[in-house]
Amino acid sequence: MIKSKLKVYALLVASLLVLTCKEKEVAAPFQVVNLFDSNQPNTLGLTEAKNKETVTIFSPTENDNKYNHGVVLFPFKHMLYAQWQSSLVDEDGEDTQVFYSRSYDGKVWSKPIALTSTSNSKITTSGGWWSNGETLVAYICVWPKDEANPKQGYTEYMTSSNGVDWSTPKKVTDKSGNPILGIIEQDVHAVPNRRVVTAFHMQPGLKITPFYTDDPLGISGWQAGKMKNLPSDKNMSRAIEPSWFYRKKDKAIVMVFRDQESTFKKLASVSYDNGVTWTMPQLVDTPDSRAKQSAGNLPDGTAFMVNNPSGSKTRIPLVVTLSEDGFLFDKAFLLRSGNESDLQPMRFEGKYKRVGYSYPKSVIWNDYLYVSYATNKEDVELTRVPIESLKID
Repeated sequence: MIKSKLKVYALLVASLLVLTCKEKEVAAPFQVVNLFDSNQPNTLGLTEAKNKETVTIFSPTENDNKYNHGVVLFPFKHMLYAQWQSSLVDEDGEDTQVFYSRSYDGKVWSKPIALTSTSNSKITTSGGWWSNGETLVAYICVWPKDEANPKQGYTEYMTSSNGVDWSTPKKVTDKSGNPILGIIEQDVHAVPNRRVVTAFHMQPGLKITPFYTDDPLGISGWQAGKMKNLPSDKNMSRAIEPSWFYRKKDKAIVMVFRDQESTFKKLASVSYDNGVTWTMPQLVDTPDSRAKQSAGNLPDGTAFMVNNPSGSKTRIPLVVTLSEDGFLFDKAFLLRSGNESDLQPMRFEGKYKRVGYSYPKSVIWNDYLYVSYATNKEDVELTRVPIESLKID
């Protein structure tokens, strides 16, 4: 009788454990309160972040490269650096190359400097930055022109100790010393144990894969995290162009993706072991514009996401959404609106150019959250907000 009761009890416990595991599998990695009023498309009904400032890093004239995109900021030795890709007229034009600028105060910027040159065999685009404190690393995404179908590429890096003189490009390598055959995502960050985490869009095509390395410089030793991608019949994975934030409570890395299936919502995956394994990306019920976005943490651990939460292809407005614990995002502020007084008109036409604030990326520097982006894919701009203005009451 006792054995029978114990057996029933054991079966009940097992059933509960199975249900708990299933609930954990289907539960969204995080939630976002319904903060956005779609009836007010220019602002989504949000209030502006207090004391925000918008700065133009570069604005082209008739004689300049009129297409500029993929703006990424990074602090290095008391200066802030901006990197972006540029071409005379069109997105991914054959003359596409990488430029950068730098600033002592985040407001006054140097004239753009070419980081790469044009080539007959490839184009280069912005891959972002990293540093160990002594050396600045510029990642360069390389797209061979003879491999247009499927579209794919690889990642190189250049280094500098002073932000002026640069090494010749070399390929980013894995733990075996082999080149990584993939395009790096611009959101490179470190977890508390200093492990460096990002993702690469791997060949053949562009298949997203989280990667991590314990090389402080982030140029070698990269290892692929284990993540099962969502089904896709294309040469590109459904989840692409991620960024990520860290949760202190459960020591989890939460990676947020663009969804190529045009749900106009975010996808997200979680790693509980510092990037070694990841859950399959899941849909998160919050609006997005099917574009690059940015995520990270404020100094007190508050998680943030920056995107265009329009729920359509419209890249207006630009918004920062905040969560005290990384589980529930319940506060949002307007960074740039679609109002005529805020959004300048597009001045030059070009392939794939569109009105709005495209591909935001973010960084913390000198008590500010800096968000960089390309306005109308022609003006290189940033908006900065005092961290004090983003505190959750």
